[in-house]
Amino acid sequence: MELRHIRYFLAVASERNFTRAAAKLGIGQPPLSMQIKDLETEIGYALFNRTAQGVELTEAGRAFLQSVQPLPGIASGAVDAARRAAQGESGSLRLGFTGTVGMNPLVPGFIRAFRQAYPDVMLNVMEANSIVLLQALANQQLDIALLRQENAIPDNVTVQLLLQEPLVAALPLNHPQARLRGKIALPSLRDEHFILTPKESGTSLRESVLQACRQQGFTPVEGQPAPHIVSILSVVAAGLGVSLVPESMRQFSLSGVVFKQIKAPVPTTGLAVAWHEHALTATAHNFLGLVRGSGVIV
Repeated sequence: MELRHIRYFLAVASERNFTRAAAKLGIGQPPLSMQIKDLETEIGYALFNRTAQGVELTEAGRAFLQSVQPLPGIASGAVDAARRAAQGESGSLRLGFTGTVGMNPLVPGFIRAFRQAYPDVMLNVMEANSIVLLQALANQQLDIALLRQENAIPDNVTVQLLLQEPLVAALPLNHPQARLRGKIALPSLRDEHFILTPKESGTSLRESVLQACRQQGFTPVEGQPAPHIVSILSVVAAGLGVSLVPESMRQFSLSGVVFKQIKAPVPTTGLAVAWHEHALTATAHNFLGLVRGSGVIV
């Protein structure tokens, strides 16, 4: 028994006439009669009584009608569900991002735009450092990650730079330069202890800070390490050192911390999107297309 047999049966049951049912289906009457006869043979009982005016449902036909009437709608819904899943309009998206990237206004903007475009996609988010996110992508535990640009990339992961975000100095409130107007020179902080993330928490922001200082002629003295951006700022607020953080952090008012822009050359840190190059899901493809269409890619 095939779905077409059900459609043919329902047409005849609705029209109570083989000629009208055949016209409605767009087929000839003899093939329609043959298909109904095959269906009755498979069931083992007559579904219609032939009359001079057309046909009437038998007792078996009425029972069969009650059972199969929803099937075309169910099949149509299943086809639509499959199409939507194949096109990434339903299903789920596993999205990861680092703490500093998540605070960049671009990221909630991407998520908001994606939810508006694909409201039936369930979004599962994960916050972790870049090393953890890249490994999760490599193991196909994530679909897309937004992170700081890393040097060590797994072989099966693709990373595309979106933009270079300026770094700003995070100073304790009582720091002498915190009260100055305008931008400060990075070399003026050469004698300070720099609060950086440890290597095992991710190298992207850490390397951006170290490289910026070296380009200005000094190697920073490392102070108390801190694994996350919030803990970095907390240590700075406690007066234990200074740091360089993404400019997007300036939107957050943290007691005890003053953000100061750096004079040229302005240090930067990369913000990138990453995915598994051999396992890009339909929903991930749509999210990546949205990011690429935003015009922020360098």
